[in-house]
Amino acid sequence: MSPILWLRVALILLLIVLNTLVHALPLLVVGLFKAVLPLAPLRRACNAVLTALAESWIAVNSAMIDHFTPTRVQVDEEGTLERRGHYLVLANHQSWVDILVLQKVFNRRAPFMRFFLKRQLFWVPVLGLAWWALDFPFMGRYTRRQIAKNPELGRRDMEATRRACEKFRDIPVSVMNFVEGTRFTADKHAGQASPYRYLLKPKSGGVAFVLDAMGEGLHALLDVTIAYPGGRPSMMDLIAGRVPEVRVHVRQRPIPAGLVSGNYQDDRAFRARFQQWMNRLWEEKDAELARLLGDGA
Repeated sequence: MSPILWLRVALILLLIVLNTLVHALPLLVVGLFKAVLPLAPLRRACNAVLTALAESWIAVNSAMIDHFTPTRVQVDEEGTLERRGHYLVLANHQSWVDILVLQKVFNRRAPFMRFFLKRQLFWVPVLGLAWWALDFPFMGRYTRRQIAKNPELGRRDMEATRRACEKFRDIPVSVMNFVEGTRFTADKHAGQASPYRYLLKPKSGGVAFVLDAMGEGLHALLDVTIAYPGGRPSMMDLIAGRVPEVRVHVRQRPIPAGLVSGNYQDDRAFRARFQQWMNRLWEEKDAELARLLGDGA
């Protein structure tokens, strides 16, 4: 990169850090205050303050993307979003940029989005505590081999999901799940022998646990497909202005009544039905990605 571009990138990174500190420090104060409050109405009032701070944080980040980069996010949306609703959001995952794109698309238009995070991310300076204050659930994300050796690990993640969803029942929320479990790469795609052209295989367990825990409390599924016509970007690509366009398709879907509750872990027939539903959803998403990328092959 040229010296001018390096200076520009450094300035943007400095502004991002300042924006994070300006919003995250009050978040931590309110979050700690909420943690010691004995009365539920006061804790709910704190939730509203925390959400407002988080949405302001995201709005400033989005404004910086608009002002400092040529990136334009083109959104094709089916359905009307409700600010007071409860949604399950499923999206494909290619880059850390996905998170900024999702926040930009839904901020202050849908309920505040909460992600399931790897437990190790709790220790990220400043951000880890901010995510804790916002009730982001932290998960072990164990492999099948680890769970097979120690089934208690799987039960821990199920219980963490259940505790998080109990909190989400009382507040408007968009529960976000990257179903592939990891970012797409060509090597991962080949290693899985994925049947999809642009996607890794979906992992259904986390989605099933959310549907079981929240039951009829979820209003709809937001099926989000994110495409980068210029290729999968890194965060540095975004900051350096090398991402000209992002295409996003949002489809609001009903949640099948037969999948709202069921014993995914122990009921083999239910698990098979659930996986078939997820596979069909992913087949449609793969076709949607081809359309967004202009690939008719």
